[in-house]
Amino acid sequence: MKFLDLLDGAEVLSETGDPDIKGLEYDSRRVQPGFAFVAMKGESTDGNRYIDAAIGKGAVAVVTDSAGERPRPKAAWAQVAHGRRALARLSANFYGRPAEKLANSGVTGTNGKTTTTFLLEAILQAAGRKVALIGTIEYHVAGEVIPAPHTTPEPLDLNRLFSEALQAGATESVMEDSSHALVQQRVYGIPYDVAIFTNLTRDHLDYHGTFDEYFAAKRMLFEGVGTDPPRAAILNVDDEYGRELVNFCRKRSQVMTYGFAQGDFHAENAEIGPSGTRFDMVTLERKVPLWSPLIGKVNVYNIIAASAAAYARGVSFDDVARGVEALQRVPGRFERVDAGQPFTVVVDYAHTDDALKNLTAVAREFVKRGGSAGKVITVFGCGGDRDKTKRPLMGEAAGRGSDFVVLTSDNPRSEDPMAIIADAKPGIERTGTQFVVEPDRRQAIDLALHRAGPGDIVLIVGKGHEKTQTTREGVFPFDDVEVAKALLEKQSAGSNQQ
Repeated sequence: MKFLDLLDGAEVLSETGDPDIKGLEYDSRRVQPGFAFVAMKGESTDGNRYIDAAIGKGAVAVVTDSAGERPRPKAAWAQVAHGRRALARLSANFYGRPAEKLANSGVTGTNGKTTTTFLLEAILQAAGRKVALIGTIEYHVAGEVIPAPHTTPEPLDLNRLFSEALQAGATESVMEDSSHALVQQRVYGIPYDVAIFTNLTRDHLDYHGTFDEYFAAKRMLFEGVGTDPPRAAILNVDDEYGRELVNFCRKRSQVMTYGFAQGDFHAENAEIGPSGTRFDMVTLERKVPLWSPLIGKVNVYNIIAASAAAYARGVSFDDVARGVEALQRVPGRFERVDAGQPFTVVVDYAHTDDALKNLTAVAREFVKRGGSAGKVITVFGCGGDRDKTKRPLMGEAAGRGSDFVVLTSDNPRSEDPMAIIADAKPGIERTGTQFVVEPDRRQAIDLALHRAGPGDIVLIVGKGHEKTQTTREGVFPFDDVEVAKALLEKQSAGSNQQ
């Protein structure tokens, strides 16, 4: 591909040269001879600092978002108005604009994005469609499961994944669209056919600053990200920001609303038990009986959102029902750990006060339906280098929903774990619920498991699918599911020896 063809559609302020381009990179360490290097200002570093390193590795063209950089004699040159938007355009051009050849569905909101995308993927697959999934836990491309370093990848990586999916016969993509990705223009130029809004609760204010800015970031998906607005908008009208989006989207998209007991799609006759969830979904056409192995009121919302999106994609209700039933579990989302113990152990990603409130409510209902006066025991912590204002709120949510709480560490990153714990502690204290502090997460899980008795439920909260713990000393392997399983087996072995 020629350099000028690569630049087609980008906001180019000036350019010189037109060499053949063999590849494209934004990380100078991965540049190879014949590549174009996109030097852009990022969140933590400025790629313009590495222009000469990229040329030294064989880059024949440079695209920069810095007016202060001057062309180098050994490379073609282009200055652009916005680095990541340029990367998005160049990436799409390099891979033949693959997103334009897929029907793309995007899911945004604070909670429920991952489960909703997994459900929508399962429904589309039940309808015989080939799907690429891009999300927090993992990416699914051409039958391959790829670990996800970011909820929404950089534009180059995203277009590469789309290209691979197309080559494998994919016709659809389902994506989680984080507020960070929307603001950072990582999905710029992606045409969305369907966009889903789940809810909005306090999160990421360390990044966005205010709740209004956080909502504005989510709203970008419904405005169109360098493209027309989505053809269909699926909006949760039980959420006040969802209701605000209804008015915003009416003139832009076909609006379909959903809720638990209201909206174009909603539930009737819901029965939520320990083994799954059954309800009648009221739709624009008829009632559809649904059964899902997923449990909890929150998953009724996720199921309805995914079902409405599938309907917007032309899927029959029979295929919707088959797809909903087919999804047995979502990693790290109410994931049970069973080593033969007489109580229930669940690992969940809940990392906001609203998610914790919903999770403990599901747990309380779970033990009640089990026919016992079981206790809810919660292990949780708050992430370091993140929004500090939600820490006492999370503590209060854990305390109000639990009978006993173990306050511990959850990716403290550069912060002192005890300082994070001190921020969360007043919230628990307000509830009067009994709790202990144990900063060592493994010891905290062990303590909770030893505290549990027959009929109880232990919630291990915050990390979900994650396989590592990040501290100021570095990143270490830590998987809540595997740790809990090992501790339960050790506990069982110890009791058998007595």
